[in-house]
Amino acid sequence: MQTMSELAVTILMPCLNEAETLAFCVRQAVAALRDNNISGEVVVADNGSTDGSQEIATDEGARVVPVPVRGYGAALMAGIEAAHGKYVLMADADASYDFGQLPRFLAKLEEGNDLVMGNRFSGEIKPGAMPPLHRYLGNPVLSAIGRIFFKIPARDFHCGIRAFRRDAMLGLNLRTTGMEFASEMVVKSSLANLRLAEVPTTLSPDGRSRAPHLRTWRDGWRHLRFLLLFSPRWLFLYPGIITFFVGALLSLWLLPGPQTVGRWTFDVDTLTYSLGLVLIGAHISVFAVSARVFGTQEGFLPPNPKFERIFNYINLEVGLIFGCILLLVGLGILGYAVNIWHGAGFGDLSPQRMLRLTLPSATCFMLGVEAIFGSFFLSLLGMNRR
Repeated sequence: MQTMSELAVTILMPCLNEAETLAFCVRQAVAALRDNNISGEVVVADNGSTDGSQEIATDEGARVVPVPVRGYGAALMAGIEAAHGKYVLMADADASYDFGQLPRFLAKLEEGNDLVMGNRFSGEIKPGAMPPLHRYLGNPVLSAIGRIFFKIPARDFHCGIRAFRRDAMLGLNLRTTGMEFASEMVVKSSLANLRLAEVPTTLSPDGRSRAPHLRTWRDGWRHLRFLLLFSPRWLFLYPGIITFFVGALLSLWLLPGPQTVGRWTFDVDTLTYSLGLVLIGAHISVFAVSARVFGTQEGFLPPNPKFERIFNYINLEVGLIFGCILLLVGLGILGYAVNIWHGAGFGDLSPQRMLRLTLPSATCFMLGVEAIFGSFFLSLLGMNRR
């Protein structure tokens, strides 16, 4: 008889009141192990069911792991921690996925992949199995964002059936407890340079009579929010750089004097907003660097060698010097403006002319202060911690 340490795979199902379909799913999973002569177990991570799901799972041959913390991610993480298999195949207990497809997932894992995703779009989506909003908007858009942000090769980012090496997944320090756990698993696998593959899979209509736990807009936003928070480049850096340079170019265009395009004339009012874009862009860029440093220190994001090399040259002292130079530039422009005012006997001056001096001066002062205190803040974030 094989010991638990020798098990090849754990088939894991999160469960919250799945009495209608749980028996069918557990039987199908047990049959997949038996018919393919695979050493394994079926684990049901129960999230506090009140409909007798625990007894059903036990009667059908599954091991029940009670999970007091509510949430899809909490149930799966507890199940992964309690699993005895080298590999884990996870899928919902609603009869929407075929556990008989286990061998095709294991074959990809045996080839050396760490995470194997199902792909419903290259397999089959049976009529009524996926709402049109999910099929043509939600899944394609979120999958495309995942590929752009994290260079993840998966075409079906949120497929509910997937298999992985248990030790590799435990090493990712997965933390989310809700539906966004599915995104966290894929994103962190990519950031950790784990090998990822896909296999075609079939999605069938939900076998339950009640509404699913998934909430389209709420859970879609939670997935999108997670993708943004785990990509400071796309959330902060790129918008910050674009905003800064758009504002800087417009400002340089307007500093010499009013500019006319067709019947439109742009003057100091536009210059005010342009310099505002410069300040906003600089501030967002500081957020980008701060988020990257904080994420790396706290273990949310992996270390980035390129980023670390930049900080070998741009440190606290460089930031302080740059900030002081900006303050001096602002002070010089202010002195020049005061000198013009003095030449006019401290009387009235042309607002259009003077604003082209006072606005850049004020902007330099604010950027200088941002650089100085931002440098201190980043140094505080970047301090080595015990």
